[in-house]
Amino acid sequence: MKEHDQRGLAIFSGKNFTRPTAYVLLLSLSYALGYLSSSSVSTKEQASRIEETPQSNTPRKNATTDSTISLQSEPDHFHFTTQCADPIPSKLVRRTIIDRVFNGTNPYDGFPPAHVSHLLRRKRIKGWGSTGAVFENLIRKVKPRTIIEVGTFLGASAIHMAELTKRLGIRTQILCVDDFRGWPGFRDRFRDIGMVNGDVMLLYQFMQNVAHVNATESVLPVPFSTGSALEKLCEWGVLGDLIEVDAGHDFHSAWSDINRAYKILRPGGVIFGHDYFTGADNKGVRRAVNLFARVKGLRILLDGQHWVIDSP
Repeated sequence: MKEHDQRGLAIFSGKNFTRPTAYVLLLSLSYALGYLSSSSVSTKEQASRIEETPQSNTPRKNATTDSTISLQSEPDHFHFTTQCADPIPSKLVRRTIIDRVFNGTNPYDGFPPAHVSHLLRRKRIKGWGSTGAVFENLIRKVKPRTIIEVGTFLGASAIHMAELTKRLGIRTQILCVDDFRGWPGFRDRFRDIGMVNGDVMLLYQFMQNVAHVNATESVLPVPFSTGSALEKLCEWGVLGDLIEVDAGHDFHSAWSDINRAYKILRPGGVIFGHDYFTGADNKGVRRAVNLFARVKGLRILLDGQHWVIDSP
């Protein structure tokens, strides 16, 4: 044994080295060794994770597929409602909505009420892509008895579909789902839409537009948020042969509306919507539509600015 090793032993075994002191030194030494060991393992694990993570500038050909797999592993992303009720006959749809939404009274009876009549324009019909060829193409194809429009604003496309079904001799009930509140700032573009005690007149102006073209027997408003209304239609067994989704245009709103609407689509029906090509590109409606079709294994058809998905 070397001389300096012998001196080290003497330090620990000498009479002047007390037991408490030895205990403190041993504890400190153990702590130091444990810390160094932990740091070494942590560094190795971090290095391993870095090696396993693809570089940020490496293109990912299956990015959408990866997102789909992630969503499929999270059932809450698809659990929008319980099982829908058995479908009611198309001839009972109008009566069901009047009974459950309007307490049995036709909302057009006595319209317009005196306190808003002076605020309404005789006709104020405005929409975007509301008279495209896709409407007649799909109505001729599906011959729908029930049409559900998700997002209606002033009713331009609903009125166009009512005129088409009448001209084609198809007896159709059109349900317009909208909270009729517009969006923050919409009155900057529609200054002629009145307001009473904070209540914008969108619902009343929509009804005035419908009355103006004599479509009150075929067009009914369902004045609630799209999510809550579609849930209730599902629970009531109100299904659509043709469903247009054109409400919120951000990804999350469109994703929610498309999933909920698809649950109330009759077999053989068609779901479609507007704004597939917009400045939002793949961050809004298009992303929601593409992801939905991929997850469900469905094919997207395009008709101008509109996307179209047939039921299986």
